[in-house]
Amino acid sequence: MKALIVGCGRVGAGLADHLARAGHDVTILDTSTRAFERLPADFAGKAIRGNGIDEDVLRRAGLAGADLFVALTEGDNRNVLMAQLARETFAIPRVIAKVNDPVRAEAYASLGLATLCRTTILEDAILDYLGEPVAGARGVQPPTGHDHPLEPHPASTPPVPTTGTRPGPAAPTGEA
Repeated sequence: MKALIVGCGRVGAGLADHLARAGHDVTILDTSTRAFERLPADFAGKAIRGNGIDEDVLRRAGLAGADLFVALTEGDNRNVLMAQLARETFAIPRVIAKVNDPVRAEAYASLGLATLCRTTILEDAILDYLGEPVAGARGVQPPTGHDHPLEPHPASTPPVPTTGTRPGPAAPTGEA
């Protein structure tokens, strides 16, 4: 698998190292050279300094032809912008955007982006530890609103509802 990760924080560095040790072709991108100090000295992937919201930087980093793109910066908007570029411009089959705001995570998932909301994950982990019921989406919330351009679904297949989401307005009845 060819993977590009943007954001060499603790999660990005750990994920990049794990995937590289498993034999995958991994590139990690960050705006700060110091961020790469989180990678082990024997990191088998590539570390590139650059801004992931720049389409040319993503292209030079090897995003074209990648199998996986993960946006793990601290900015929700940056992560979503990069995820949209990866999905729509580069047609990457697996794209994940880390989003801190649960409302945004749900909204972006309904727009067709897989999201990972650490706020929801932490809340669910604490509730689970306390023995309380957990209703939220666990882990990566898959896209719910739009089909991925590389994965067309027949029109007869209804979308799969996401469990644990907030109820929205009632759907209109009848035809327009």
